[in-house]
Amino acid sequence: MARPDRVEIVDVGPRDGLQAEPGMVPTADKIALIDRLSEAGLPAVEAGAFVSPKWVPQMADATEVLAGIRRRPGTRYPVLVPNARGLEGAMASGVEEIAIFGAASETFSRKNINCSIDESLERFRPVAASALAAGMKVRGYISCVLGCPYEGDVPIESVVRVARELSAMGCYEVSLGDTIGVGTPARARAMVEAVAEVVPVERIALHFHDTYGQALANILSCLEAGVATVDTAVAGLGGCPYAPGASGNVATEDVVYMLDGMGIETGVDLTKLVDAGRLICNVLGRAPTSKAAQAILANA
Repeated sequence: MARPDRVEIVDVGPRDGLQAEPGMVPTADKIALIDRLSEAGLPAVEAGAFVSPKWVPQMADATEVLAGIRRRPGTRYPVLVPNARGLEGAMASGVEEIAIFGAASETFSRKNINCSIDESLERFRPVAASALAAGMKVRGYISCVLGCPYEGDVPIESVVRVARELSAMGCYEVSLGDTIGVGTPARARAMVEAVAEVVPVERIALHFHDTYGQALANILSCLEAGVATVDTAVAGLGGCPYAPGASGNVATEDVVYMLDGMGIETGVDLTKLVDAGRLICNVLGRAPTSKAAQAILANA
């Protein structure tokens, strides 16, 4: 299958990235980051999560963030929702798209959300049904599709099973997450091709972490299988709690630079994107992990 002419970038930095950062980011700075990403032309910016502040204090201000951002026509602002209570908060904030998140690893599911895979799927069904009934879009995440910090290799059959279930619940897209970044190109493509047998490839997204420096290669391999949606984080925000010191989400700047060089459209302005990354890195007091951003800023 030929690689796509256009790829949709979903920037998860304001949620998945910032919630993995060690410090608390002021609400005003989160709003500024999301607005900058919108201005850079991102078609989707994950704006926050309606989760328990006890477990994820970095996302406690999701309501205030959503109230403060400037919503750009053509940009979606999905939020992560784990349960019915979270969905209520999202609805009250005028959210139009939510994401639910499961895992392909039994142990990771129990450690991360305190229930089995089957129990998690049962929890998601009424949440997805209620969201769809309210006219919201629902996206599904699967963690540990290429490896688990507790179990090691994860059977492809487990990934396929969860993907099939999420699709059946009405998820318009299933995002496949290499949570600990251990995947390599051949394994990543084989996993995607197996999932594509139960979920159409145009409804599959990639969510690869760069722990071992393989994310760009893995993405390219899967684009050649027909995938056309990629989750990224501006400035490479976040980390991998299961691999201390390792980088987390693949950097948006690096993916956009690669795709620009291949003649694949994204609609993203790389210069404005680098500026957005510089803004949040100044707040965090560190440099971006993005190689492209580092090179562009060094030559500015």
